[in-house]
Amino acid sequence: MIRNLKALRTSMGRRVVATTGIVGIFAIGSFAPLPTNAESQESQTAPASVEFLTFFDLMQSHDPLLAGDALQEIRASWSPAYIPQLLETVRFTRDPRVRAEIFVLLREKTQQDIGHDYLAWNSWLWQQPELITEDYAQFKATLYSAIDPKFGRYFKGRTDSTDIRLDEIVWGGVLQDGIPPLRNPEMLPANEADYLDDDNIVFGIVVNGEAHAYPKRILAWHEMFINDIGGEEIAGVYCTLCGTVIPYRTKLGDQHFELGTSGFLYRSNKLMYDRETQSLWNTFQGTPVVGPLVGSGIELEREAVVTTTWGNWRKRHPDTLVLSLNTGHKRDYGEGVAYQDYFATDDLMFNTPFDDRRLENKQEVVALRFTGGELAIDTDFLSRNPLYSDSIGLQDFLIVTDSAGSSRVYDHEEVRFTQYDGEVSLRDSTDVNWTLEEDQLVATDGRTLARLPSHRAFWFGWHASFPSTRLVN
Repeated sequence: MIRNLKALRTSMGRRVVATTGIVGIFAIGSFAPLPTNAESQESQTAPASVEFLTFFDLMQSHDPLLAGDALQEIRASWSPAYIPQLLETVRFTRDPRVRAEIFVLLREKTQQDIGHDYLAWNSWLWQQPELITEDYAQFKATLYSAIDPKFGRYFKGRTDSTDIRLDEIVWGGVLQDGIPPLRNPEMLPANEADYLDDDNIVFGIVVNGEAHAYPKRILAWHEMFINDIGGEEIAGVYCTLCGTVIPYRTKLGDQHFELGTSGFLYRSNKLMYDRETQSLWNTFQGTPVVGPLVGSGIELEREAVVTTTWGNWRKRHPDTLVLSLNTGHKRDYGEGVAYQDYFATDDLMFNTPFDDRRLENKQEVVALRFTGGELAIDTDFLSRNPLYSDSIGLQDFLIVTDSAGSSRVYDHEEVRFTQYDGEVSLRDSTDVNWTLEEDQLVATDGRTLARLPSHRAFWFGWHASFPSTRLVN
């Protein structure tokens, strides 16, 4: 059994990479694709014949006999429900001989010839129905509490209070808020933001007529901002790994959620947490997925965001506010510096159960989710089709893509548009002229069409969360 969790903390703590926020334990690149199932099936739990602490013995590199006894005990009382613990353990086992023996045991018991590829084993596991031991949540709580004591609250006693697979929740290599959110950051008028060039990428948001711009070069280092925009507190959540910024209103009725970065991922997408209950939240959906708030029906309200250039945004919104470089943190905020290597290739840092090659992994799509389904539209397709109409369920919509390649989504109701000048002027099939505004389309006869929430995402990240999504490309 594990004798000293302090030793466990020491052996794992040195693996944290504070600068990038990503753990560098394994080289994560492409791997042989495996057949994919459609959706995760219902989770099942099994009694644990082996106490969960036995798996910690495999991490004790100073005592190979202890690790050998643990492997023998696990083999003798084998259950497929042990696989998640073994794969999570192998990630932190420093002794290469013990790691090799774990893979031998996995091959022996599963008849899968996957070798020593930790990522491919995870991909295979996540395509099976979830089977975990009754104490698996306690295992995760104990393991990750040795890294950050706050992590234990995410998992302790959580086996039955989850909307996602516990075995797919992966540590991202940082402590809670180890990638520090920008809470009430300093903002500048546009004419004072002399650090920005016109071609720099920004995420633009307008709430109640107030425009804010959040440069990618800053936000990529922080992955979240909490800010007042137009009298509303907005949490802008940026998952750099899946290329997505989603602004959420943090108040729902009389409830207020103080959100942060949990340090964990689900299908390569960051999981948020709320400070009060330490529940984990799905970034794409704005819903709690692990913890006390599961089943509460809570879903945060999304705001629209556009990915564009600073020059394009400032031209449309000369009165915009923009993030200051004075964030209170020391980072290299140069354009393209953060996650430079990751954005430069199509390889993933953290794999998912799915491998759909209709698009490259990191090809950007405009992602839409309404009652009735999800839709991903290739941004290259939209650049070739600047006026694109479609529907999801009962929701009809129009996507307008300007000459800078920035896409905005509107509820077009019964209006059919035929012309667009690539900037602000549109014309419909009855020869009525319309003006593109950030929050609506406005006709010369006074009619308006409302903006709908949408955002960009890397194809692999959106498909991983919504494998049945429709794709337009």
